[in-house]
Amino acid sequence: MVLETQPHLAPSSDLTTAPAVGVKTFLITGGAGFLGINLARCLLARGHKVVTLDIADFTYPERTQIAEIKGDIRDKTVVDRAMQGVEIVIHTAAALPLYAPEDIYTTDIDGSRNVLQSAFEHKVERCIHISSTAVYGIPDHHPLYETDQMLGVGPYGEAKVLVEEICQSYRDKGMCIPIIRPKSFVGPERLGVFALFYDWAKDGKNFPVLGSGNNRYQLLDVEDLCDAIYLTATLPCDKANDVFNIGAKEFTTLKEDYQAVLDYAGHGGKIVSLPAAPAIWTLRALEKVNLSPLYKWVYETVTEDSFVSIEKAERLLGYRPRYSNKQALIRNYQWYIDHLQDFEGQSGVSHRVPWKQGALAVAKLFF
Repeated sequence: MVLETQPHLAPSSDLTTAPAVGVKTFLITGGAGFLGINLARCLLARGHKVVTLDIADFTYPERTQIAEIKGDIRDKTVVDRAMQGVEIVIHTAAALPLYAPEDIYTTDIDGSRNVLQSAFEHKVERCIHISSTAVYGIPDHHPLYETDQMLGVGPYGEAKVLVEEICQSYRDKGMCIPIIRPKSFVGPERLGVFALFYDWAKDGKNFPVLGSGNNRYQLLDVEDLCDAIYLTATLPCDKANDVFNIGAKEFTTLKEDYQAVLDYAGHGGKIVSLPAAPAIWTLRALEKVNLSPLYKWVYETVTEDSFVSIEKAERLLGYRPRYSNKQALIRNYQWYIDHLQDFEGQSGVSHRVPWKQGALAVAKLFF
């Protein structure tokens, strides 16, 4: 069904720099996912109408307040059906790095092309593409700027690079296509790889990190990401039709930020440094036999600095992140604890469920 009255939700962000806009109809691809539901709540709280398109069921309490289309973005017919009457598209749907390479390439590339072509044919006002900082590959400098070379690692990173090129081809046809490159983001409904860490924190375990942990590793709260996306949806196209890095403004070292969660958990757990080289070789071997809970881009970059410049988004969009790394992680951990019974025993490869611990389940016994 379509939203008829504004729902009663938690107070929305104070987006003082976003212009007042009338009620719009938004299509969120991947609307049943972690980012999708947070975007839906953000838009509903502002009085907009929301349509979601996803291969998964939309199982959240807001189901009666949105129009749900269930289907695969690789099916152009389904995409066209979802696009009816839509004014703004937020394209979040993607096959994540733990999916099979074929699913990543067909979903992320072919599916994104379907979304862009359908948006073009239906003359939507703008189509916001959620990319990734994975497009930068394993960089040799920081901070990273939007003008840096794109060298995606693995099928996911490679696909994200190609989709940005496709976006540019539709910009050349006159479309307004803001591109967001977010850092890894956390918040309500986020599980995935972060659930591995939260599980250890809950059980009072020490938690291993590769290397010293003294590298700076920027994260992002999902509410700050939703704020940035909403800015690109509502600001004039001459400001928004660009590429923007989005991340936390305040972050320290990986070790210090993650230790804050262990301290908050209150069991005396500590971050434990592991020699990086042997651990990475071990994870490479485990990945080959499908026993690693992590994929290459995670374990190959986690020992190094990883942060982007958000100056462009601050300057052009008025982006003002409210959460530090520590605040975002603790907020997500508390949500995990509050909802543990809802997903206990589940596992998979999306952000909606905890990822399988693999070999870490054995390692946990020794920490």
